[in-house]
Amino acid sequence: ASRGSIPAEAVEQRMSLITGSTDKNDFADCDIVIEAVFEDMELKKSIFTELDGICKPGAIMASNTSALDVNDIASVTSRPESVIGMHFFSPANVMKLLENVRGDASSDTVVASAMAIGKRIGKVGVMVGVCNGFVGNRMLFMRSAEADRILMEGATPAQIDNVLFDFGFPMGPFSMSDLAGLDIGWKAEKSTSSTVRELMCESGRRGQKNGMGYYRYDPETRAATPDPEVEEMIRQFAIDLGHEQREVTDQEIMERLLFPMINEGAKILDEGIATRGSDIDVVWVNGYGWPIYRGGPMHWADSVGLAEIAAKIADYGERLGGRHWDLSPLLERLADEGGSLAGHQNG
Repeated sequence: ASRGSIPAEAVEQRMSLITGSTDKNDFADCDIVIEAVFEDMELKKSIFTELDGICKPGAIMASNTSALDVNDIASVTSRPESVIGMHFFSPANVMKLLENVRGDASSDTVVASAMAIGKRIGKVGVMVGVCNGFVGNRMLFMRSAEADRILMEGATPAQIDNVLFDFGFPMGPFSMSDLAGLDIGWKAEKSTSSTVRELMCESGRRGQKNGMGYYRYDPETRAATPDPEVEEMIRQFAIDLGHEQREVTDQEIMERLLFPMINEGAKILDEGIATRGSDIDVVWVNGYGWPIYRGGPMHWADSVGLAEIAAKIADYGERLGGRHWDLSPLLERLADEGGSLAGHQNG
């Protein structure tokens, strides 16, 4: 209302629809309950055990988990058919994507209801299956792993980030880490200087929140400036681990960040985690900042040429190794047949 997007009376009307409580027993009359605690499986299981004893028959019990096994969460209840994943993206009042995760036992009614609820509240819903990270984060894990490897070879955080920014992303992996906070999940008493992130936190860098992360931030404008101290810290850490330093081209960075995502997307399709290649594009455009004018990762891969991408993945796999470079059988087949990832549909 302060920005003029809605009138003041609308604020009062909307706030009147919200009732707060610290008593879980008040969930007894709810048609749907969405758990949104942090990503700890035992904590989530304990909550769903409680919900199973509180929620009325037919109530939907949803988890906002971004990566954990929905089937495992459902296993502690007496009604796994009522359990589903509903992964909202942060900040939830801004991000449009809702990644709904169908468990093995989720009923058709629960699946349809989750999609309908998403539509009713203005979200773009995509139904996916259960695997580590589902669709979006599973692909992001591959990109992050390769970004860390490139960093060890001599590229700077700014160079890597700028390649993705120039491609059309709002920010790269290291800017994203600074924004989220480098100390999320970090514990000083358990830190052993064994990763770049641990070194950063041990040196007092927390990201944007304290003005120091992979970049230095202007206290007034939050403008980011590459930090020579950080670049030298990373370079020395890499040398100590035996990594030879070299010049890495922007083209190589782009291929090594994006091609593993395409490869993983093809594996996700092949496993039936996503129903359509276009669903993967919807996830990435609406949840992860993929530039809309490039049409999503599967569409972009088709435009580059699947044969070219498959050949590059095979080459990088031979030279670099790593599971994320194991060529997807589906990608290989579609490349040979002149097929399409974006147009691929299961069943």
